[in-house]
Amino acid sequence: MGKDPREAAREIIDAAIDAVRPEECIRRVFRLEGEVLCVGDARFDLRGVKRIYVVGFGKASAGMARAVEEILGARVAKGVVITAEGYRIPTERIRVHEAGHPLPDRRGLAASCELLSLVAEAEREDLVIVLISGGGSALLPAPAEGITLEDLVVTNELLLRSGAVIQEINAVRKHLSRAKGGQLARLAQPARVVALILSDVVGDPLDSIASGPTVPDPTTFADAVEVLRRYGIWGQVPPSVRRHLERGAAGEIPETPKPGDPCFARVLNLIVGSGRHAAEAALKKGEELGFRGFILTTTLEGEAREVGRVVAAVARELRRCERPISPPALLVLAGETTVTVKGRGKGGRNQELALSAALGIEGLRDVVVASVGTDGRDGPTDAAGGIVDGGTTGRIRAAGHDPRASLSDNDSYRALAAAGDLLVTGPTGTNVADLVLVLAA
Repeated sequence: MGKDPREAAREIIDAAIDAVRPEECIRRVFRLEGEVLCVGDARFDLRGVKRIYVVGFGKASAGMARAVEEILGARVAKGVVITAEGYRIPTERIRVHEAGHPLPDRRGLAASCELLSLVAEAEREDLVIVLISGGGSALLPAPAEGITLEDLVVTNELLLRSGAVIQEINAVRKHLSRAKGGQLARLAQPARVVALILSDVVGDPLDSIASGPTVPDPTTFADAVEVLRRYGIWGQVPPSVRRHLERGAAGEIPETPKPGDPCFARVLNLIVGSGRHAAEAALKKGEELGFRGFILTTTLEGEAREVGRVVAAVARELRRCERPISPPALLVLAGETTVTVKGRGKGGRNQELALSAALGIEGLRDVVVASVGTDGRDGPTDAAGGIVDGGTTGRIRAAGHDPRASLSDNDSYRALAAAGDLLVTGPTGTNVADLVLVLAA
């Protein structure tokens, strides 16, 4: 098998991303048969529907909107979706707004107001199609009364740098919002709601994806307070945030809707794509290229640099002991790691994982580790991740950098750039889990 593992890794990543592009995911589960709309196993007779509204938020929402628009055509009465900068796709009947991510901005605030106003128009005979994808939390900033956008930005940034996992971050976000944590479904009632969800959260928990705007919220104001205290940032968030959460915990502000709330009686939530789909597509492509393939996990979590060390150990076992399979081999992992930022450098979780793995596979021949964000943007950088081999650390040192010092300073971007090992895809238009590949020729 003569396929270069670095070249193979890039082909496998491309195939995995193609499999979870929003248009492909929508068409798998959403189709029109005459006057009947089929959504997964559910069927809706459109002759009983007065108006169809389409709203969405997330990095993949524009692509999802275009696919829905192509299927429904003039049946779409109005639509508003909010996507990240660089992810706009032309549509005819649905307005597409670009806004800030991962930190919300004024554009997102204005677009959110427009979107929520449209949802509030819906009546019982109407159908509201909600398109949800990763990044939706930041792209739908609808702060609760008494909280400013700036308050949300400060709180969100503190959470992102704290090391909190996405479920914990979203417990806070839900209780500072007018839309998250099932509140969009409450606003849309009594209309029928169909939410099509492209998951970027490990395990696909509906209440965590984009902070669960159309599903019951099992978390409470007290949970949100506890998260901020646990990570030592309670005293750093704006006073308005502390005041709001304390009032909610004291029962002075209504909770987000919980399981059993009647606002969910006419809501259908459907996962249309996830990290599992990307992992399976990666495995299929790897096998087509001649590799023996194995999916290790689709629920990868943990601190990025520690996960990188484990991935490197797996790569060493694969190379030296031919376990769990013999080369030419491909191991696939999907999920989402976190980074506790303590340094002053530049990078993202995939780049940090890759740099950590590079230290662990130093000197190994014909072994490659790639870690990539399927959205094409890893942290506040223009890279999707990194692709490293046994010579990466040597190239970093030859360029005048210390790879261990770079890792300690959260400066994976500059280190991998020096080695020529950044993985740059540009915005992909989709967003599911991160993908990690280990290849041994």
